[in-house]
Amino acid sequence: MLSRVKDYILDHEFRLTLLEERFFAINFSKIVALEESRVSFLTSYGRVVVKGKNFVLQRLLDSEVLVGGEVLGVEVFYE
Repeated sequence: MLSRVKDYILDHEFRLTLLEERFFAINFSKIVALEESRVSFLTSYGRVVVKGKNFVLQRLLDSEVLVGGEVLGVEVFYE
């Protein structure tokens, strides 16, 4: 169990979790755009764009964000 906790703490990979009427993103380098219909993240491997409707920022920490709204699609641009 200790190794699982260590892996969680040391994990720096970008993750996007889609939930009902919201999404959660962690371990991004920068938020490039935060709009009502689009949120764009800069990650270690490129840019990730989440498209949708009625996006509202619910929580923002250093490298974590929770956004409410309807997700319609996700695009990844590898760089």
